Amino acid sequence: MRIEDLDKPREVPGSAAGILRTLELFGFEWDGQIIRQHERAELYQAALLELAAKNLTFACSCSRLQLEDDLRYPGTCREAAAEGLQTAIRLRIDSGYISFTDRIQGTFRQDVSAAVGDIILRRRDRIFAYVLAVVVDDAAQGITHIVRGADLLDNTPRQIYLQRILGIAEPHYAHVPVLTEADDAKLAKSRRSVHLSAASPLPQLLSVFSMLGLAPPASLRSAPIPEAWAWAMAHWNAQNVPKRLNLRVND
Repeated sequence: MRIEDLDKPREVPGSAAGILRTLELFGFEWDGQIIRQHERAELYQAALLELAAKNLTFACSCSRLQLEDDLRYPGTCREAAAEGLQTAIRLRIDSGYISFTDRIQGTFRQDVSAAVGDIILRRRDRIFAYVLAVVVDDAAQGITHIVRGADLLDNTPRQIYLQRILGIAEPHYAHVPVLTEADDAKLAKSRRSVHLSAASPLPQLLSVFSMLGLAPPASLRSAPIPEAWAWAMAHWNAQNVPKRLNLRVND
């Protein structure tokens, strides 16, 4: 279990504990100690220094406001950042396609340089970027298979790019459809009409199982949560998961 809490200033107090309670309620289990990213800055800094030693990073003084009209980072600070300003650390991205085969979505390829340009590894406020932290942590935890939402599909080539230059083995990926509102908006705490109910975890689990291409039998409707999970794991087949990038809650 890993709590991805890099951006501590924006963290809502008690949110991590609430996430863990919800996961337990719905029958999720995990091994070992809970890892919290805000406690692992030394690991991320070590990776950053390794990349800097290879001349693969540079300081960038550009603000979000300066770049708001750019679809990709234009390389403004590749040669030198403005003096006297706080700087982020960016990774130099060479042109060329990163391709991988997703277990659900199939072959996906992206020229990271053309898509986003040089990516940020540490922000101007010295908070490490998700892309660096998740690559370092996946390697440290020995992660071999990753199942996550399809909204992160186009982020994956950036992680693979970073894995390759750090000499890290690439995990196997499977991107499941993202559950959305009826108007295709992503579910969000601020506006979602469908929410998790602590009073009835089983019906919600069975509903998600169905969305993922399973066909839960009627006998599971009154089963204990562990029995429902055991059935789902025994019948799981990534080939049956819808290949759509999103899935409406009322589909």
